Amino acid sequence: MRYVALGDSFTEGVGDPAPGGGLRGWADLVAAGLAAGRDEPVHYANLAIRGRLIDQIVDQQLPAALALEPAPTVMTFNGGGNDMMRAGWDTGHVVDLCLRVVAATADAGVSLIMLSGPDPTARLPRGRVFADRADAMMAALHDLGERHDHVTFVHNYGDAEMRRAAYWSPDRLHLNPLGHSRVAARVLTAMGVPTDLPRDDAPDPSAPGVLGEARYVATYVLPWLARRLTGRSSGDGREPKHPGWVEVPRASSL
Repeated sequence: MRYVALGDSFTEGVGDPAPGGGLRGWADLVAAGLAAGRDEPVHYANLAIRGRLIDQIVDQQLPAALALEPAPTVMTFNGGGNDMMRAGWDTGHVVDLCLRVVAATADAGVSLIMLSGPDPTARLPRGRVFADRADAMMAALHDLGERHDHVTFVHNYGDAEMRRAAYWSPDRLHLNPLGHSRVAARVLTAMGVPTDLPRDDAPDPSAPGVLGEARYVATYVLPWLARRLTGRSSGDGREPKHPGWVEVPRASSL
């Protein structure tokens, strides 16, 4: 199996530090789980870069993935989260880009796993706007999965358990290691490697209060706004962590 992952910070693994440095994330865990579940090495590439908009993922990462030698056998694709937080969101445009991915993978004979990120909206500023856009997007992705035989849709956004604070990093936008592990389990199960869902049964923490909320805004929201105003991205100057095939052995801890 040759597995390639496309996307933004969610797929890059932001929020899940790797034991030896760098990032791990759900896609790395999927690659390791596939190798263990299939009892054979898996070749893995990850082209995701944080901050990428869905146009950039489709225009840049998709052709690079399909140009890999040998060709991939399975691809995971996620995008649109960064677009949802910006003005000018157009559901139809985003769906058209997803259709390009569907058509390109069908032509190449590549199985496609389209997945949504989990739902962060309860604790985000302007979360209701994000949720309205996401609801329309989820319906479209579900329809694509139903209409195309080579497409599987993994609906992480609908996982109510992952809406809890226990699965999120302090920035409230990226998953923590437990959240990445839960997404990986859902994807592996959809790919034919049944995997138990990790969970945290501890009570949710209390609301942060006015001072805690002010610290959150100063630490995370204001820097994000500053990047938007200056046209910068958190992914500027970054390269994919696995731009070519790496072999994931059966007993991998990748």
